[in-house]
Amino acid sequence: MKIGFIGLGIMGSPMAGQLIKGGHDVYLHSRTRVPKELVSAGGTACKNQSEVASQSDVIILMLPDTPDVEKVLFGPNGIYDTLSKGATVIDMSSISPIATREFAIKLALKEIGYVDAPVSGGEVGAKNATLTIMVGANESEFAKVEPIFKLMGQNITHVGDIGAGQVCKVANQVIVALNIEAVGEALLLASKAGVDPSKVRQALMGGFASSKILEIHGDRMIKRTFDPGFRIELHQKDLNLALSTARSLGVSLPNTSTAQELFNACSAAGDGARDHSAMVCALERLAQHKVA
Repeated sequence: MKIGFIGLGIMGSPMAGQLIKGGHDVYLHSRTRVPKELVSAGGTACKNQSEVASQSDVIILMLPDTPDVEKVLFGPNGIYDTLSKGATVIDMSSISPIATREFAIKLALKEIGYVDAPVSGGEVGAKNATLTIMVGANESEFAKVEPIFKLMGQNITHVGDIGAGQVCKVANQVIVALNIEAVGEALLLASKAGVDPSKVRQALMGGFASSKILEIHGDRMIKRTFDPGFRIELHQKDLNLALSTARSLGVSLPNTSTAQELFNACSAAGDGARDHSAMVCALERLAQHKVA
């Protein structure tokens, strides 16, 4: 299959690499440059996104935010004017569910399919092809692109129609943020009470409070290893999506708002580029005490 891939950052580059390894003809473009290793592996570097679209049956987008996706689709030199009838756009970025549905409606006017398929699993998951992929699409489009997803991920779920994948990703980010806050508060409480937080974490890992967040991010909080796996500033963007979607639906998300304020406090203190587990630093400043 001829696959275009636009957006070759920390996540996009290894994901595109998995498609090349899988034997597909992959046409590549990024705002900066196409990594040499992808070209060496067999990918084709294109000078712009229109060139990608003109050669591809399926085009994958892996971009930072909603405006970036809109610009690539419909902006100057956007792929909308170049895509052929019957092509499929797969947006694997994390963007607004509402905008996603609007984009799909516009593309449908040219009989171009649209699939939203945001991911979870980070750079490690992208490199190891173990991503969780949350898919919003109609049945026929999902059947068409599922083999592509299997080259990049392990846990692939067809959540529902267009936009459902983005809603699922927003829900994922709410759960992760609130779990980080809960772990941070618990370890801070233990430490302030004079108890070794590493021992508390060890004990809790054997009970009902056990979680991936406690296992991985609890360890980061104790060891102070905040080099980013997933940056605070990116999680802020995702919680903005959650809160704006909630407002449009008339839903209150009080604890999500609290988590966002803690992230805002981190950014104000210059921590926006640190790992999202560094949310604990905002709690520590409030308590005037460090976990470790």
